[in-house]
Amino acid sequence: MGNWMIINASPRAPRSNSKRYAQMVSQCYEGTVAYCPLTKTNHSELLAKMDGISDLLFVFPLYADALPVSLLHFLKFLEEHPPAHRPTVSVLINCGFLEPEQNEIAVEMMRLFCRQNEYPFGSVLEIGSGEAILDSPFRFLIAGKIRRFVRSIAERNYRTLRVTMPLTKGMFVRAAESYWVNYGKQNGVTKEQMQTMQIE
Repeated sequence: MGNWMIINASPRAPRSNSKRYAQMVSQCYEGTVAYCPLTKTNHSELLAKMDGISDLLFVFPLYADALPVSLLHFLKFLEEHPPAHRPTVSVLINCGFLEPEQNEIAVEMMRLFCRQNEYPFGSVLEIGSGEAILDSPFRFLIAGKIRRFVRSIAERNYRTLRVTMPLTKGMFVRAAESYWVNYGKQNGVTKEQMQTMQIE
């Protein structure tokens, strides 16, 4: 069994869905897993922890069809301070869109980084409807894909997996609107206020 390191690259790592996904991965893997949230100030610390790691798993949400800025800064740091041993990099990415293929550009950015910096590239799990699926009746779909994802990395049988809610686009849009309207009410914000461009 290899030693894994999971980096939660969500900008809101302590209370993110990415943290929940990372916990599910850790529960499925029988080997050693070090979980590390990414911050603006711990790049050197994370680099030091990579010593002896066989697999590096980045878990993060899609941001504007790309990588979160915090992750981009860390990848730049790794370019300038490469580890002595480059672990195999795998990716678990989730987006709020129904279609998991919306994550593809961000995945290709990670592939490019690995190719240019000589990191072996491992498996990918692309998750659609990531904001909602964990707390829905379809959570079992995520659990099953994560088990397959973990197994593919552990067995070095790398693959790209995708999962989302089995809903039509219309159903998903209606459910999402209902969720956000209710969420706004809980925080004293009306639907009309959420439809404006003013962001506080």
